[in-house]
Amino acid sequence: MTDLPILQRDHRSIEGRIAYTSDKPERRGQERGRESFRIDMHSDGSRTCSAHCEIDDRPSVMRDIVYSLDRDWMPTDCFVRITVGDKFMGTGWFRFAADHAECETFTALEGRVTQRMALEGPLRTFQNHAIACDAWHLRLFDLSQGVGSVQAIDPVLLSSPDHRGATGPMLFKVGVHVEFIGPERIEVAAGTFDALHFRFVSAPGLPVEHPHYDVWCTADDDWLFLKGGVAGYMQTRYELVELTRPSRR
Repeated sequence: MTDLPILQRDHRSIEGRIAYTSDKPERRGQERGRESFRIDMHSDGSRTCSAHCEIDDRPSVMRDIVYSLDRDWMPTDCFVRITVGDKFMGTGWFRFAADHAECETFTALEGRVTQRMALEGPLRTFQNHAIACDAWHLRLFDLSQGVGSVQAIDPVLLSSPDHRGATGPMLFKVGVHVEFIGPERIEVAAGTFDALHFRFVSAPGLPVEHPHYDVWCTADDDWLFLKGGVAGYMQTRYELVELTRPSRR
């Protein structure tokens, strides 16, 4: 019998920090929030993102999420807890099965909520409102269709239909349409990267239309968020300012 070593570390971990800044003329470049995240990739191919997100614009939003996907990037479960205006808003656990999604939450407005939503097949992506996870939707885009193509990702389940993710958390279903702008070499505070540039152009089903949202992510199979910008009334920017990513074994 072979003696196994006492210590075991088979996973690979990525850690980073994203700065939220305003792009409004009177506030351009002003810090309006921040996000720290950690992604653990396990030896079986599954991964979990833990993120702490803060939006300082009144009413402030603080969010903690723990989001897991299997080896095929299919969502398995997610925990979300939020405060709004520095007061408890809600906490909830989501689970995704082959033909349905379910959640158990408790919110300040609705109390205890149990949901079960039928699906036509396994859910391919979940929006928990952590910016670090926004780029993970883009792995579903068929790049062979080329620059300028627009594709639908439908359905997408959300933990909140609010643009800042400041309600619930509860299940909400939409579709999204994404345009591929093209590959770019970009520089952010965390370094210089080969990137893919996408634009979220619509999200049918939202109560209020979301402005166009540009996202740049790494051009590799980590799909790491690098920077983003939301137009319209939001006028906000996001940028990866710190990154620790070990080399692949």
